[in-house]
Amino acid sequence: MKDKLESLITGLEAATSHADLQDVIIGLRDVYDVDHIVYHAVNRSGQQYAALTYDPDWVDRYIEKEYARIDPVVQGCYQRFHPVDWKMLDWSSPRARNFMGEASEAGVGNQGLSVPIRGPNGQFALFTASSRSSDQTWERYARSNVGELILVAHFVNQKALELDNGTDVQKTASLSPREVDTLSLLAMGYSRAQAADSLSISEHTLRVYIESARFKLGAQNTTHAVAKAIAHGLIAV
Repeated sequence: MKDKLESLITGLEAATSHADLQDVIIGLRDVYDVDHIVYHAVNRSGQQYAALTYDPDWVDRYIEKEYARIDPVVQGCYQRFHPVDWKMLDWSSPRARNFMGEASEAGVGNQGLSVPIRGPNGQFALFTASSRSSDQTWERYARSNVGELILVAHFVNQKALELDNGTDVQKTASLSPREVDTLSLLAMGYSRAQAADSLSISEHTLRVYIESARFKLGAQNTTHAVAKAIAHGLIAV
């Protein structure tokens, strides 16, 4: 995970335009060995931005037909805060099934994992990895990569916010040295027990530091807190 994240951070730091971010998304598709990567955001003014690897003809049709109104992925993620496996969503309606049929013909893939992102000032974004693989293969892949994809999602969103003239970038929180140490160890792949042992503290005390950092960063969970801390340069992996 460390090598992938370092490569990602380097690419994102060098990005100075939406075209650069598009190149990063294409690179992510190859690094994570999936068929498609999609980042789509709506800012506080209702303006939309997307960087993705779908066929342009499918993107045009999606926009023309206003499929976001019926897309179970979009509709489902609006109601959730945690990563969503497409298999968890309701595809039972005729419209949803027809939509998936068209999407499949366009090469979208039958498997997907989407990360909902609530940014500052009402911003909403989705980061999705999708694949044409079997249920068993995808289940193993998602289980192994979900934590890392959450981090990647927030890195990409932070860069997109910065490129949007910085209008939606949140002010950087200030973490205590112990909070920095705690999140740093978790970002490096330490378990809570290992992190507590390394810092010579109890797991209960470690949880206090995690929750304090999470509150300061406005993070939804520990993984989100780690992602935000790295994105803001508060910790280095």
